[in-house]
Amino acid sequence: MANAAKYLELADRLAERIREEYEPGDRFPTVTELAQLYGVAPNTASRAVQTLKEQGLLAGKAGGTTWVRVPPVSSVRRNTRYQAEKDLVLRPEEERRATGVAELDSRVSLSSVHEDHVQIDVVPAPSDVADALGIPTGALVMRRIGTRRFKRGAGVGKSVSYMPHDLATRNPALFDPDNEPWPGGAQHQLHTVGIEVGRIEDWVTASMPNESEMQEQDIPPGVPVIRIRKVTYSTSGQPVEVADIPLPADRAQLVYVTPLKPWS
Repeated sequence: MANAAKYLELADRLAERIREEYEPGDRFPTVTELAQLYGVAPNTASRAVQTLKEQGLLAGKAGGTTWVRVPPVSSVRRNTRYQAEKDLVLRPEEERRATGVAELDSRVSLSSVHEDHVQIDVVPAPSDVADALGIPTGALVMRRIGTRRFKRGAGVGKSVSYMPHDLATRNPALFDPDNEPWPGGAQHQLHTVGIEVGRIEDWVTASMPNESEMQEQDIPPGVPVIRIRKVTYSTSGQPVEVADIPLPADRAQLVYVTPLKPWS
């Protein structure tokens, strides 16, 4: 039997075993254990495991522990969400707390999310962020790094946003991570410093993930990342926030709705 047929046959047998015997998050046998158990060469077992990682059934770094992958939560990101967020800004806090990005994109209530963490610090603006905000390179910005894990053992979702420091200092509460998750999100934060959002631009590109992203977000080999740079503008046209949002392509869908004015 050809080597290719051997590892593919083994991958099929292991996939069936995963579906019948394992739960998401369970440790999976090592390559050495699989080679002994199925009477194949270690290279054959290794290629079979790699195939199952590419199929999204297994997760883990090569040479390290392998486990049955926890299926990621799918999300649908619509541009109409921005108007929904703006409509929410002036609503009572109780209502603002009940609806956020998790609910809008993933249909998962924030109360059921396994892990939600925001790191807030003040850093010099990277050159590309400074250009987008129209401020000098190195000018101070408030940086928010958000990580969210929907299920125990699943990869995290991550985003990084930047607001000019002199704007953010109008409301010291923005710097306190104990106020997170902020009821009403970024648009309400901007409202507290006197900004009404006039438009939002999403600049969308794609590239392969780096090693850190693959591990943190549990991205299978060969899966690209959709990268959104979101730039928020005030009603006067001033850029007031920049956010970088990486979305692994195996779990994200982008939907853009473009209303067209009638001729008459």
